[in-house]
Amino acid sequence: MKYALIIPDGVADEPQSFLGGKTPLEAAHVPNMDEIARLGVVGRADNVPASLPSGSDVATMSLFGYDPLVFHTGRAPIEAAAQGIPLGPDDWCIRCNFVTVVDGVMKSFTAGQIPNDLAHLLISQLNARFGGKSLEFFAGVSYRNLLVWRPDLKAEGGRQKAEDVATTISLSTVHRPPSTFSQLSTLDSRLVTTPPHDITDRPVEPHLPQGSGSEALRNLMLGSVDVLAGCAENRARAERGELTATQIWLWGQGKRPALEPFQTRFGITGAMITAVDLLRGMAVLLGWKVINVPGATGYLDTDYAAKGAAAIRALDDVDFVVVHVEATDEASHEGHVDAKVTAVEAIDRDIVGPVHRHLQQRGQPYRILVSPDHPTFLRTKTHSHGFVPFTICGTGISPGGSQTYDETTAAQSSLCFPKGHELMRFFVK
Repeated sequence: MKYALIIPDGVADEPQSFLGGKTPLEAAHVPNMDEIARLGVVGRADNVPASLPSGSDVATMSLFGYDPLVFHTGRAPIEAAAQGIPLGPDDWCIRCNFVTVVDGVMKSFTAGQIPNDLAHLLISQLNARFGGKSLEFFAGVSYRNLLVWRPDLKAEGGRQKAEDVATTISLSTVHRPPSTFSQLSTLDSRLVTTPPHDITDRPVEPHLPQGSGSEALRNLMLGSVDVLAGCAENRARAERGELTATQIWLWGQGKRPALEPFQTRFGITGAMITAVDLLRGMAVLLGWKVINVPGATGYLDTDYAAKGAAAIRALDDVDFVVVHVEATDEASHEGHVDAKVTAVEAIDRDIVGPVHRHLQQRGQPYRILVSPDHPTFLRTKTHSHGFVPFTICGTGISPGGSQTYDETTAAQSSLCFPKGHELMRFFVK
């Protein structure tokens, strides 16, 4: 048996007046997804428990068959796994976005899709200014970067003193007293942070870190303003009329998770195709092969066809291949209705269609599943809780009578998983 899962990230949405009252998925031309619906079943699953924030870290963990209420520790440590960053049992990893804040408002949570080379340069400058034995920034992809705080490093005579760590941080250039950073000695699960993509075009002040350790994170965010403003390459973007990175935004903190390998849990081997570190990290933690595809960008301009071709090749080596596409989610975050429709049509044409045809032509048992992780509403430009539609066909799946794959059809189906992590076992078993 071969298995394939295609994830159009955040494609689930609300009806749009611009689309004649249809959702982007209903309005899009997706004949291959509709074929899976006709050959198999359509249902819905809730991948994000109400007590957890809606994001791909929680939702994909659930989609892959792991209860996030049991296994989820935070978003950033999953991304650390993708980069091979070792985390000790007491280490904290924090997501570090480059963002554009103008007059106190979140103008762009991606700093205008900051290019990798500039992002890496800025990370090196942040390390030069604030880094030390206990505090280190790591460059990721574009605006997606990490900060690791290691409280268990030893200094002479015992645990490194907070006042020693303070020497790595100076905020005098922004007229603030130097941070002692001692607040991080009490950083724990009570710290509350907000994803920057949840506050696009909104004032940032009410959404700054709150709770245990928040003052240190706020000071780092404020201190980054001077560092980024001092970078000539960053200023040059403004001269070209492009958005600049004005500061860092810290969120998604957590400690190292412990996930049972997917092969142990479900008895099959897997591979992941994605352009974002979060999904790469999840694959590493699950024991899957990570396949990097040239031209996969994690944005609307990603090479959809290359991803589809890579998935077909991967099925020669593993039992289960996952193709994650970020483009539909990015379109919602930017509020672009047409772009979201275009992206899901490209996923259908260049990934779902070729992969499904390959599975059919092999003449061997197979199953294919199409499902987003969570809804991402164009209206709010952010992730949401709630059910997402899925469709499955293949060996052992009897047709359920559906003709299309969309939110309306799924809502009418009796096949429902209020605990989204139970869908994976249904799919593979």
